[in-house]
Amino acid sequence: MATTLKLILGDQLNCQHSWFRHTAPEVVFVLMEVRQETDYVLHHAQKIIAIFAAMRALATQLQAAGHRVHYLRIDDAANRQSLTANLDHLIAHYSASALHWQAPDEYRLDQQLKAYAAQLAIPAQMDDSEHFFASRDEAARHFDGRARWLMESFYRQMRSRHGVLMTAGGQPLGEQWNFDHDNRASWPGLPWEPSDQRPHHDHSALWQTIQDAGVASFGQPHADDFRWPLNRAEALQQLDDFISVALPHFGRFQDAMSSKAWRLFHSLLSFAMNSKMLDPQTVVARVEAAYHEGHVPLASAEGYIRQILGWREYVRGVYWHRMPGYDQLNAFGHQAPLPHWFWSGDTRMRCLAAAIGQSLEHAHSHHINRLMVIGNFSLLAGLSPQALHEWYLGVYIDAFEWVELPNTLGMSQFADGGLLATKPYVASAAYIDRMSDYCKGCHYQKKQRSGERACPYNALYWDFFLRNAATLSKNHRLGMVYQQLRKMDGTALAQLQEQAAQTRATLENL
Repeated sequence: MATTLKLILGDQLNCQHSWFRHTAPEVVFVLMEVRQETDYVLHHAQKIIAIFAAMRALATQLQAAGHRVHYLRIDDAANRQSLTANLDHLIAHYSASALHWQAPDEYRLDQQLKAYAAQLAIPAQMDDSEHFFASRDEAARHFDGRARWLMESFYRQMRSRHGVLMTAGGQPLGEQWNFDHDNRASWPGLPWEPSDQRPHHDHSALWQTIQDAGVASFGQPHADDFRWPLNRAEALQQLDDFISVALPHFGRFQDAMSSKAWRLFHSLLSFAMNSKMLDPQTVVARVEAAYHEGHVPLASAEGYIRQILGWREYVRGVYWHRMPGYDQLNAFGHQAPLPHWFWSGDTRMRCLAAAIGQSLEHAHSHHINRLMVIGNFSLLAGLSPQALHEWYLGVYIDAFEWVELPNTLGMSQFADGGLLATKPYVASAAYIDRMSDYCKGCHYQKKQRSGERACPYNALYWDFFLRNAATLSKNHRLGMVYQQLRKMDGTALAQLQEQAAQTRATLENL
């Protein structure tokens, strides 16, 4: 009997894929835990555990449904620790007559598998992952011939095309497309963060296997009380819990930060979606239904849907349009290494200690901590965007390159010179104080611009715009910044530059 191998990657855990609709004795589904994927950057322990555990859960589910599965564990003696080396062995082992794989969402894997398939003596083909609303090139086709890409334009097109939050007459509900201005409140402490309803798993044995196999990692594993979902059913339960208790408040407080509540009203569904256990169509449909049923306000429903139907699909389009080479962009020429406290959270800057600490503890921190605390500081301080990209890719459980790279190099670090974002997303201590409780009790003083106790963000903020005035002063969105700089006297400017230089020279000791 001729055998077809079908490869399932670690972020392709979609049990509803058409591959699985019917059992076929001639098809063998292949999943493999390989050092190629654990080692290309240093990963958070929870990320490795979660992907392996979810892969194993899918393999068990497929076998229970009658499918043939060949699963290579990280410690299997026959594991060559490489996708292609293992495929060579399995093709020979099964005398396979064909190879199929689902379209990868990372450029390096896309190229590796295409090159591998091109040299095979058997037929090989790539099938769709059946996950996203848009194709890889849909954003590029939408913006073809336009001088500038804007997410809002793509988002509106997606809303209209899929009929999401639209009237029968083709207009946006609430007579506006975007309720972002309603989504920027700081959190006063009430309503309290909902209890964490995610499942509990004991992955102690799996974690021991990972360690025994020599896989390096960082961050807290929490293997004996693991809270991330392993399958679609658990992800759907998490979605239902989010909609019922957190989504009503999500819109208002989605940009808020707190040292007392790391989840606040966020869904924490990004891992389930980015590993494809949970599809975005189901998430968007259930959130929209919750609005129509009167359970959540329009601003909350729209704000959440915009992150998925808008931003998530848009950055994927940017990624595939700009690769290869996007990962090497460095518009400001920043080269400073990440300070040691990125790996420990041990800094006197309370905001960074909180945001990095949450990341190391939970393999997760919400988007404003990533953008306006960690990313903001990294850009102002001149840290290498490539080093930061690798850290983000490793530390966050939901980080796969297609979504993480544009967010880091484009949105966070402006390393692409403005291809993704219309301005650098930087701020002084005033923004962080307005949106969080981080400044309370901090070693540094939020209103001081100079001196030993001055908040590092302040001088770094103004110095960043001074150093990059030749390019940034032409940006119409930054007119007010440069108007303020022109009002400062020479002595004040020199003092800011001296303070910033001292801060950049002592990053390890902040």
